[in-house]
Amino acid sequence: MRIFLDSIGCRLNQSEIEGFANLFRALGHEVVPDPAKADVAIVNTCAVTVKAAADSRKQLRRASREGAQIVIATGCWATLEPEAALQLEGVQRVFVNGKKGTLVADLLDISDEQLSTVKVVREPLPGDRGRTRAFIKVQEGCDNRCTYCLTRLARGPSRSRNLKDINKDIQAAIDGGAKEMVLSGVQLGAWGRDLDQPQALQDLLVKILTHQDIQRLRLSSIEPWEFDLEMLSLWQDQRLCRQLHIPLQSGSDRILKKMGRPISVSAYQALIGEIKQRIPGIAITTDVITGFPGETDADFEATQTLVETVGFAGGHVFTYSPRPMTPAFKMEAQVPTRVAKARNAALRKVFERTSENFREQFINRVMQVLWEISDPTPGGSYALSGLTDNYIRVYSAADCDLWNMITPVLLSGHHHEWPALVGNIERIDRMKVGEF
Repeated sequence: MRIFLDSIGCRLNQSEIEGFANLFRALGHEVVPDPAKADVAIVNTCAVTVKAAADSRKQLRRASREGAQIVIATGCWATLEPEAALQLEGVQRVFVNGKKGTLVADLLDISDEQLSTVKVVREPLPGDRGRTRAFIKVQEGCDNRCTYCLTRLARGPSRSRNLKDINKDIQAAIDGGAKEMVLSGVQLGAWGRDLDQPQALQDLLVKILTHQDIQRLRLSSIEPWEFDLEMLSLWQDQRLCRQLHIPLQSGSDRILKKMGRPISVSAYQALIGEIKQRIPGIAITTDVITGFPGETDADFEATQTLVETVGFAGGHVFTYSPRPMTPAFKMEAQVPTRVAKARNAALRKVFERTSENFREQFINRVMQVLWEISDPTPGGSYALSGLTDNYIRVYSAADCDLWNMITPVLLSGHHHEWPALVGNIERIDRMKVGEF
């Protein structure tokens, strides 16, 4: 059977479809790059914003329109609106998040016991979703009560995956040649609290880093109030990537309180300051929402000022999206959409400046880059694109294929078009690939 897999939204969704792909391949099925070639199309949907929900419906329709015989909806939007998903043309089945773990077994009509004995090897997904980095799901659900968010309703309370299952996924990624693991979860900082013998995220990192075959380990998003400063000592291990995504959402204490986020601006700044001091060169990225109900010009200006002051290496800016079933949906003083979008555009420009300033620090320095793209050119060389450990996108060229290799690169300047740097790989033809 030929399977097409697609994902909208977060890295956790990406991790889940990679897991599906690994199982399907191990059971003798083919994962294909587009729905036109598929017998079955599975779309892992998202509901974090109105646009994400619309994109989810669009991808489900596309899968049916392009020829997939069976279309399956899963993920957050399908969980919140299963009947609406089933009404879309071509969608035949819905697996809500609570049943997602049985999707492969149910579809192939095999038992969970049979599935648990299958040895999987991780491969990048074909097509646009292909990644050298392996996303490892370590946690599910959320106990936070942010007033704008549907994730807690869609995914349920926080649950930690046990170390045995996490190690199984990591080994599958290593066996498949992955050089970098990205630990993913809805509420990553809550990992371990609900285990029979409670642990902390720091304990998980220590145990994973004992695995000598891991070359890079990266964390996905972690809330500021759940970041334990004791973890910073772990970054003495250079395999732990110098990048943290720590959501801000607003630079106004008043708005943070309305959002239900249990942190103040001063506490957030103090945390980031300590992290930067202890880990030189670290990239701090974040999320910000513009146009939250009650956000005044002064609140927005405070957010702009904070983004400038912190000097983020990058950030996602979201226009507030009213979501039914959330407390924020009924709040007074809703900000007009045109105002919220204008603030979004203004804040993106601020992030462009801070991101460029961050990259500027590394020009004329040699950095290790993991190459995610290595495309042959008509001239016989290869056009490369990859990431440093502190999440700087780098473009370069080489005389040989360096896909999924980590090599040293001299970063020579800003890219003329993209928010990235360009680099030079010298004497690559005289060096043995993989011995850097």
